[in-house]
Amino acid sequence: MNNRYYSLNEYLQKTFGEKVYKLSLDLGLTCPNRDGALGTGGCIFCHNGSSHFAQSGSTVTEQINGAKQRIAGKTGAKKFIAYFQSYTNTYAPVSFLRKAFFEAANLPEIAALSIATRPDCLPAEVLELLEEVNKIKPVWVELGLQTSNDKTAGYIRRHYPSSVYEKAVKELKSRGITVVTHIIIGLPGEDKNDVLNTVDFAVKAGTDGVKLQLLHILKDTDLYGEYKAGKVKALSIEEYADILFDCIERLPENVVVHRLTGDAPKKYLAAPLWSADKKTVLNFINREMEKRNIIQGKNKKEV
Repeated sequence: MNNRYYSLNEYLQKTFGEKVYKLSLDLGLTCPNRDGALGTGGCIFCHNGSSHFAQSGSTVTEQINGAKQRIAGKTGAKKFIAYFQSYTNTYAPVSFLRKAFFEAANLPEIAALSIATRPDCLPAEVLELLEEVNKIKPVWVELGLQTSNDKTAGYIRRHYPSSVYEKAVKELKSRGITVVTHIIIGLPGEDKNDVLNTVDFAVKAGTDGVKLQLLHILKDTDLYGEYKAGKVKALSIEEYADILFDCIERLPENVVVHRLTGDAPKKYLAAPLWSADKKTVLNFINREMEKRNIIQGKNKKEV
């Protein structure tokens, strides 16, 4: 067990008493920022193909079985998290979502459901559905906040004010649903204080966990055009680690760190290229954490 931050592995072992593995699923959905409801181009950093990792078109059970077969030789896990990952997984008719979520929840090997979505895609009927499913298996809802700075949010075309995130967290928590918040480090125009303000904002709202994510600049995105024009700078690994460590020391001890960084499909990645080797990046981060004596909650701010 790592003793410097409250990791997802530690949380899973504590909660389920054994190793649990996440299986990425794809419901073939879209996003209001793509289908014209709010916009058509997606967020500035979003690539058309980068979020579809699983095989859409097959049933939830088929995808789960296929994913289990692919990782059979890599892990001894017998319990799994059904991770509805691609795009906005509450942006569909409730009848469609009900079938998909209950199909996963009723499988004996599924320990929990993790559902990635936007805070502005949680109408009352979807919240009621999530509450129903949560009575069968634990439900985590992953919210793409990215930043609490509404000026930055406008630049990246998020298309909702941060107050919508606060309301979504309140609604989910009132139903006993776990909330995980996505935060991007390195957004254009933001410095360390902006990122720390976002961490404080998410903690004050009541998030149970965070995914801390490096900004990847992907080819064939609007962000890539800004990067080529010299308007956007990619962080170095040292700059990223410096901000990341301040975030960890700021987080309360009970908030689960689901991710220290992320990786992007190498065929799309333009910058920073050092992020392509996730194992090397994590080794660097862990070494630096030891060297700098980074401990979660060490510099916690009361919010």
